[in-house]
Amino acid sequence: MTEKRLNRFKTVVSKRQKYLTVVIENVHDPHNVSAILRSADSVGIDKVYLIYNQDKFPRISPVSSASAKKWVETVKFSTVEECFKELKKQKFKIYSTHMLEDGRNASLYELDLTKRVALVFGNEHRGVSDEVKRLSDKNFLIPMAGMVQSLNVSVSVAVSLFEAMRQRENAGMYGKSAYTKKELKVKLEEYINK
Repeated sequence: MTEKRLNRFKTVVSKRQKYLTVVIENVHDPHNVSAILRSADSVGIDKVYLIYNQDKFPRISPVSSASAKKWVETVKFSTVEECFKELKKQKFKIYSTHMLEDGRNASLYELDLTKRVALVFGNEHRGVSDEVKRLSDKNFLIPMAGMVQSLNVSVSVAVSLFEAMRQRENAGMYGKSAYTKKELKVKLEEYINK
């Protein structure tokens, strides 16, 4: 391994965000899943949670994901309750995105994304399930000024994650890792051996 590649691994590992994650529920298009994994990797997320209880997890081409799946761990669940229980155990706030009919929608820009946060995104056609709506801590929307009311799910994830990255960079969270030195060492070894 070249010194340049080793230094790249060290830099990437040091910026991984332990307490920022994404949950996707029944997203069926493999291109959307691949794009979501790429966005997660690009902002330093190393673990994405997957809930598949209606649709099957799509087969992802290594070419379309540009190897993001290699760098982002995916944890699969068959129920919302099981996934959220795991997130709550780690003290994550869970924010889902869907349009509430009563207008109690928080703006993405009102959320404090510097805390332990899991952002939940639903199926391309149905959105998030009623169970996700009921069990989430809060609902948010991405502010929009045009006629369309929603974005493609992978675009929604990217917009939301880059807002989280902006907030976290401003808070200095990319300069000081939430992982312990031991955890970072293990993570670096994993990257080297991939």
